[in-house]
Amino acid sequence: MSGEEVHNRITMLRAERGISRKDLAAALGVHYQTIGYLERGEYSPSLFLALRIAEYFGVPMEIVFSLKPFPRLGSGEVVS
Repeated sequence: MSGEEVHNRITMLRAERGISRKDLAAALGVHYQTIGYLERGEYSPSLFLALRIAEYFGVPMEIVFSLKPFPRLGSGEVVS
């Protein structure tokens, strides 16, 4: 199916922890440009890579990835 989009919070998680794209890529064993593609939504990760990213940040996969856009911080929207 084309048009499938996976939203993510990789940029936010990296910023919170002060991790560069290159550092994250090295830790995951991927090219740093792959991280950029993921962050911009130009590439959806394999299940294996998605699990590794969540594990790297120490959070459940649902914190990193979603099929729906994440609400903007401070928007007052409640995520259920």
